[in-house]
Amino acid sequence: MAEPSGTRPARRVLGVLLAAVLVGFTAQQLLTPILAPLSRELRLTEVQLGVVVTVAAVVFTLGSLVWGRVVDRWGSRRVLLTGLGIAVVGMAGFGLSARLALDSGWGTPATLTALLATRSVLFGTGIGAVPVAALAYVSAATEGEKERTRAVSLVGAAQAISLILGPGIGGALAVADLLAPVYLAPVLLVAILVAVLVLVPGLDRTAPTDDTAGRVGPLDPRVRPFLLVGFLLFLSLGVMQVVLGFLVQDRLELDAGATAASVGTAMVITGLVLVAMQAAVVPRLGWSPARLIRTGAPIAAAGFAVLALAGQLWLITVGLCVVAVGLGMAMPGYSAGATLRVQRSEQGAVAGLLNATTGATFIVGPLLGTALYPLGAAVPIWVSAGCCAVGAVVAVSGRALSTPGRASSPLEGEIAG
Repeated sequence: MAEPSGTRPARRVLGVLLAAVLVGFTAQQLLTPILAPLSRELRLTEVQLGVVVTVAAVVFTLGSLVWGRVVDRWGSRRVLLTGLGIAVVGMAGFGLSARLALDSGWGTPATLTALLATRSVLFGTGIGAVPVAALAYVSAATEGEKERTRAVSLVGAAQAISLILGPGIGGALAVADLLAPVYLAPVLLVAILVAVLVLVPGLDRTAPTDDTAGRVGPLDPRVRPFLLVGFLLFLSLGVMQVVLGFLVQDRLELDAGATAASVGTAMVITGLVLVAMQAAVVPRLGWSPARLIRTGAPIAAAGFAVLALAGQLWLITVGLCVVAVGLGMAMPGYSAGATLRVQRSEQGAVAGLLNATTGATFIVGPLLGTALYPLGAAVPIWVSAGCCAVGAVVAVSGRALSTPGRASSPLEGEIAG
């Protein structure tokens, strides 16, 4: 049985889960500033690096579906520990492979195979379990729209913070040693694995198993509208992110160094806005998932329109911040809404679907964005705006995104507190 209402462990469990999401994705993002220069040191081409990243995204997406099924049977704690353990092995293996390849002069086939096996397959599989376990737990522990949305929003905020912390810390460490971020990542993962092991011994008792577990799928009419809207929203982000550097460099006529600095500054500011929306604004609004999406998607579309027309860095940054405001509202609505449509025993499967939907857009988005950019610098950005506009239309269509009104569960008071 779940822990009774009003106990401190419920709040403690939520805190450790949020820390696991933050640390897990920070460990991943530590590598962002070094992947390109490291690939050149390893004599890999841009295409070969792209293969490593794409395979990791595919594994993350498919792994999320599997973890979603498993969490309804194993419970969140066991899935989280297993995923973190696999991620530790993968990231440690990546660091060891990179070190040996640099010192021993491995050939390209051996280096690429080692990076695919460690960074893409092992780490991609393991890290996919972390948000699935966290989302499944908070979804099973809350039922009311307001508290479910608040809890889900905090999970999203933890991921958003990692997008700021990871690249910042990784870039600073790389000044001393290019592989320093790679060495730190498994240490962080081991630390949070131990924290989960010690601090949340009863977490897996919150996910009951029954014969209905895992039956929900992507075409299930209860969750299909939310998955469609979520795919469009995250696709807009995936398309834009991959071409943003090109857009800034071409619009502002900057060299490579100035482009990196400009994009980095704009993305840090945007990340702070996204964190503020998900960690502070959305929890205080108390809006239903449908209202968050119906309000946020048009705002994001407007932000992309500003970005498509912007010719100065300050206006580009403004456009990105407006996008962050819109998506920062709509994304928690998408995640919370889908979880409210299903039973408690199906929360793991839905968490896996939500995570896989996000992962799929970051496979399709970069390919689509880079294919459209030669047609015009603004073309991918207008496509992103269109994705949000279509998502808004779906959101206002009848009762497609309606969620049942339910009383709060006993654990809501602790998560709300």
